[in-house]
Amino acid sequence: MTLIVRPAIASDLATIARFNTALARETEHRTLDAAVLQPGIAAVLDDPGKGRYFIAEEFGRPVGQLMVTTEWSDWRNSFFWWLQSVYVIERARRRGVFRALYSHVESLMNSEPDVCGIRLCVERENERAQRTYASVGMSDSRYAVMEVDRSGAVGNDADAR
Repeated sequence: MTLIVRPAIASDLATIARFNTALARETEHRTLDAAVLQPGIAAVLDDPGKGRYFIAEEFGRPVGQLMVTTEWSDWRNSFFWWLQSVYVIERARRRGVFRALYSHVESLMNSEPDVCGIRLCVERENERAQRTYASVGMSDSRYAVMEVDRSGAVGNDADAR
């Protein structure tokens, strides 16, 4: 597989929306509100301070994505980069797409002196994804993520499971 990883551009919005919709459905059994999702993606594409998307392409066709956002760590006096919206289309899974995306981001991180590490959240039940993340050197941080989500933009179909 020959992969190219590149920064996302405005014309990738529909692809990112499609990938994020599939990601939410597959991993969390959730439905995303397109009226919120699309402007949310556009906000990132328009303002790198909010985050940056990267697209993995095979033969010019998108096969995966991830988004990087930042978190300042006062304990470390540097940033963590958070991986979000990680998605690889089904036919391209287990073929190095995530590894290529991760390697690209890791290379960027290593060139930034004020970035101390990479983090991501993964569903507890998604053991396949956890194995994939472990394969690139990531490990359980021992932190649990807790939240209050007042947006109402993410439908919780998980209750139907």
